[in-house]
Amino acid sequence: MSIRVLPSNLVNQIAAGEVIERPASVIKELVENAIDAGAKRIDVSLKAGGKSLIVVEDDGKGMDKEDLLLAVERHATSKLPSDDLFDIQFLGFRGEALASIASVAKVKISTCKVGESDGWELEVKGGSREGLKPCGKRKGTRIEVRDLFYATPARLKFMKADTQEAGACVDIISRIALANPHVSFYLYVEDKKKIALDGANGELFDARLFRASEVMGKEFSENSIEVNGERDGIKLTGLVSLPTYNKANSLSQYLFVNNRPVRDKLLLGALKGAYAGVLENSRYPMCVLFLEVDARYVDVNVHPTKAEVRFFDQQGVRSLIVGAVRQALLREDKRSSGVASVDFLARVESNVAGMLRENDEVNNNVSFNMIERDLGQQIRENREDFSYNFQSRIGGGKTFAKSSSMLPELEHKFSVKTEENVCIDENDIGPMGVAKAQFHDTYILAQADDCLILVDQHAAHERIVLERLKEAMNNGNKLPSQMMLLPEVVDLSLTQKGALLGEFDSLAKLGLVLEEFGQGVLVKEVPALIKDANLQKMITDIADEMAEWGASVVVEDKINHIAATMACHGSVRAGRRLNLVEMNHLLREMEKTAHIAQCNHGRPTYVKLGLDDLEKLFHR
Repeated sequence: MSIRVLPSNLVNQIAAGEVIERPASVIKELVENAIDAGAKRIDVSLKAGGKSLIVVEDDGKGMDKEDLLLAVERHATSKLPSDDLFDIQFLGFRGEALASIASVAKVKISTCKVGESDGWELEVKGGSREGLKPCGKRKGTRIEVRDLFYATPARLKFMKADTQEAGACVDIISRIALANPHVSFYLYVEDKKKIALDGANGELFDARLFRASEVMGKEFSENSIEVNGERDGIKLTGLVSLPTYNKANSLSQYLFVNNRPVRDKLLLGALKGAYAGVLENSRYPMCVLFLEVDARYVDVNVHPTKAEVRFFDQQGVRSLIVGAVRQALLREDKRSSGVASVDFLARVESNVAGMLRENDEVNNNVSFNMIERDLGQQIRENREDFSYNFQSRIGGGKTFAKSSSMLPELEHKFSVKTEENVCIDENDIGPMGVAKAQFHDTYILAQADDCLILVDQHAAHERIVLERLKEAMNNGNKLPSQMMLLPEVVDLSLTQKGALLGEFDSLAKLGLVLEEFGQGVLVKEVPALIKDANLQKMITDIADEMAEWGASVVVEDKINHIAATMACHGSVRAGRRLNLVEMNHLLREMEKTAHIAQCNHGRPTYVKLGLDDLEKLFHR
């Protein structure tokens, strides 16, 4: 078998397999080129999800005849003037995009350079140029991509349905638009407008806030916190959601490095670490975060898609994200997204009334189970208006009757506990108000100046207990430990063992005493909180995380998680009756506890219903 040089068209098709995965990849490359060209308006059109036609038109600086001919050549670029791959100042720099696209599709480029009266047009089919001719194109560039992957039909089998491919295109344009708020973006799918984002004016940060509310919705802007941090020349800005305003997946996490949208596991892991202890494991926060790093200390040349990056100081980047986000969460730890929307409540009121009227014609008795089922469906459909699902708060199995004579006796069927003649000093009343009653031995109803507050007594108390445990650790008090009757040997790889060796002292402060032993470590003492934990799995997990991040903060996160579990079991349980003194004491403790707006699992501890909302419900 002799070695031969592959033809240029085959080389370009191989490169296209790395750079161009689907229509969204084409749009990403072409839109980034338009931004690099200084465009202030970018229009994108799709047909068949981008498989049959993609059109990207901009009002950038355009190209002259010579640049147009070079633009479709492999590794030809104007964005790497110094030949230094560690000094990247543009979104595109490889010079692969247009050549790769043109090798697997039919491409027509029309462009006119600023200052010139006539434009030029070039067609490329399957990597073969079809000629160059003048055209009447105005300033800017228009690129048509037809029949994507027609030259490599095997790739078409891996394409998804048109709607799914179009959805991926919407996502990539949304990400790029968040990073470039001064640019107008318009997307048309089958001639129907899907995205219309006008360029914002003013300062960059204000423009980003405005664009975030457009892309992610008004609810996000109302339930988000500003993040602003800097460390060793690395700057972090943006918005993160309140812990109680979360999603079931990570699709609403928008991360940018030097204005480049990325999906990097280091950044995603740091964000997850920042929310540890305030967010349920199966839920994800929403965010728009911009990381600014000196181009010499970040490598964006890791993968052709440029979606992954490598940092010179990975630990510094992670520490900045964790610290800045946690500081922001702590600053707004009394805020909760669990505020009952009057529009939501009005819809609930209307729908329940409608169900009662419909069933009244058939039967005087209306099963609460049916209302609960339909009401639960409505809540699920309106989670954007009311981020916390109240379905778990609704009791089932009760029956209501139309006639008042058929109503059960209230005191026998419902646990509503109130007390009179309890003197409360007005000076002791804080933002959480004063307790008025306890419902179902689980929820506390409190009255404040401008709202009613409904508190989940168990969720609130477990947060209070956890924060006390964390405070003891932060003050340097060693957690109580328990000596192992028979020390346990944990076998580790060389990488895992090396990561642990330098952290024995910090682990000992947390009650975990280890000693080097052969190929692994010997566990001599464990924190009393985790005496029943699976030591083999816990130690290996800690070692793996330390090997990846190199930070003892991961150990504290592990202990915090276990402490959260213990706090849950050691807190006031749902179903326990409290008197008014106990309820008010809990409210006062809530007012001075960090992160009190959510429990250890990320669920809201209380919900507010404003006085204005109440008046609207009763048409006052």
